[in-house]
Amino acid sequence: MTFVVVARYRTRSGAENTVLPLLDTVAAASRLEPGNLAYRVHQGTEDPRAIVLYEEYASEADFAAHCATPHFQEIVLGKVVPLLESRDVLRCAPRGEVDA
Repeated sequence: MTFVVVARYRTRSGAENTVLPLLDTVAAASRLEPGNLAYRVHQGTEDPRAIVLYEEYASEADFAAHCATPHFQEIVLGKVVPLLESRDVLRCAPRGEVDA
């Protein structure tokens, strides 16, 4: 079973052109991590400031390891987050594996 993360970002006005290349760099590095099965960056077609990240990992521990990487710490937390108006991160486990 896999562990999925869906992150929804809304950039500050005009910041999407700075944020998207940074996320492309993070995506490329993340795809090389052990346990990473997918990392995709999507931009809203009606609202270019809306960005959705789809991440899939072999386990929740692999996602935790991702959050400790230099590219996550330095780029996502250090450079991307300050350029966001909002950030929502949804962590998902396969149905039947979520605690009741």
